[in-house]
Amino acid sequence: MGLWSRIKLLAVTDVAVLVRGLGRAELDAFERTLIEADLGVTATMELVADLTDLVRRGKLKTADDVRAALEERLVAMLDPRDGKDPGAIARAEPGPTVILMVGVNGSGKTTAAAKLAKRLMKERRRVLLAAADTYRAGAVQQLEEWAARLDLPWVRGAGGGDPAAVAFDAVDAATARGCDTVLIDTAGRLHTQDDLMKEVQKVARVVGRRSAGAPHETLLVLDGSTGQNAVQQGKVFAAALPITGLMITKLDGTARGGTVVALRRELALPVRFLGVGETADDLEVFDPVSYARRLLED
Repeated sequence: MGLWSRIKLLAVTDVAVLVRGLGRAELDAFERTLIEADLGVTATMELVADLTDLVRRGKLKTADDVRAALEERLVAMLDPRDGKDPGAIARAEPGPTVILMVGVNGSGKTTAAAKLAKRLMKERRRVLLAAADTYRAGAVQQLEEWAARLDLPWVRGAGGGDPAAVAFDAVDAATARGCDTVLIDTAGRLHTQDDLMKEVQKVARVVGRRSAGAPHETLLVLDGSTGQNAVQQGKVFAAALPITGLMITKLDGTARGGTVVALRRELALPVRFLGVGETADDLEVFDPVSYARRLLED
């Protein structure tokens, strides 16, 4: 059931209540519906306040008016309005371009790296994958499988070795092999959260010493199905690293798409890509208008 259907069912069974005026009971139900869709408290309060003001000023006459106003407000929240193409990945001159993929284990980070690699290949970029999550043999194996499937070169280090050393070697390997882009899959969990942040910061520093301006992109991968947990993870990573954009995964079957709104509102970072399936082609460039419409589908 889409968000608009839930609003009508749970908050305003007779949607005419909205256009006549909102009482406290209707407002509480409306707020609860938005929060349960994982839009977060801040975004929810802003949306409810905006719509309440429009209703009380007589600007909304029908249910369609309410829906259109809600969509308009969602687009405004989701759109960074910076004029940049969210799908345009930086190009370093001279290369190689270094892209860090960061996020916790289980967020779909390695698969997101493969999907982005496939997209860059379509742009005729020569991509090298780097398995810098040396603490998890499973992550290294998964990246190896993706590299084989996509017919891409890749580098790895010794199990439990220094992830920063793998990243450093990957930049050298890209130069030697004529690759113009390095995608580095970083560790997603260490003994403590502080350890993880220090490790990814070290990786960023090391590649910066090897290639001027690197990392040229640092993309934070978050699991859209985890709701407010994704928001908290995003805050920790954003405090530790200069994140250039969000890749939000696992949105193919979830009814909790409001997480995207919460992430955009709370982190003030551009949403760049959405992972919407398991294949290498299941990567969408984020579009605020189409996403707001999708979120409000019946």
